[in-house]
Amino acid sequence: MPRKLLKKYASTLDGLRHSPYLAFLGARIHDPGLWHLNRRSVSGAVAVGLFMCWVPFPFQMVIAAFLAMLFKVNLPISAALVWTTNPVTIPPMFYAAYRLGASVIGEHPISPELRFGPRWIMEKLSEIWLPLTLGSLMFAVVSSLLGFLAVRLFWRIILIRQWQARRHGRRPAADPKSSSVTKV
Repeated sequence: MPRKLLKKYASTLDGLRHSPYLAFLGARIHDPGLWHLNRRSVSGAVAVGLFMCWVPFPFQMVIAAFLAMLFKVNLPISAALVWTTNPVTIPPMFYAAYRLGASVIGEHPISPELRFGPRWIMEKLSEIWLPLTLGSLMFAVVSSLLGFLAVRLFWRIILIRQWQARRHGRRPAADPKSSSVTKV
């Protein structure tokens, strides 16, 4: 099951639960629903994490943690997926979101002139905020939905294969007519 794979690579959850960095969350951090590795929890966490990685605002990880608590999905997975956006991936991801938003609105996108980055964004923020937000929201919804469905499908395929392997591993039941024991 995918759960075994996830448990194999997951860090010790007890250490994370008792982390002083998460103390501000109080007793809610000990809710078992935030740490389960089942189909519902993992697929929901993937949806939350992929949605939040497209949000062009700071503190994405904190917001993802709160959403994980709200929807009772796996907290470590939702927080970890936010790191899909990192210093290497942010420029191409958000530029693609800006271009998508600009095309939906009908604006001609501003050329980044090979200097798309934090400084360029701050200089052009008044011009790009609407297309960037719209494109990011569109990418967030689509990627979270696709991630959710992909995890559900993957989990289902693994379960079906395990059921089939278990069924093929069993011996067929003996036919009562061909039994060597005679009835009296």
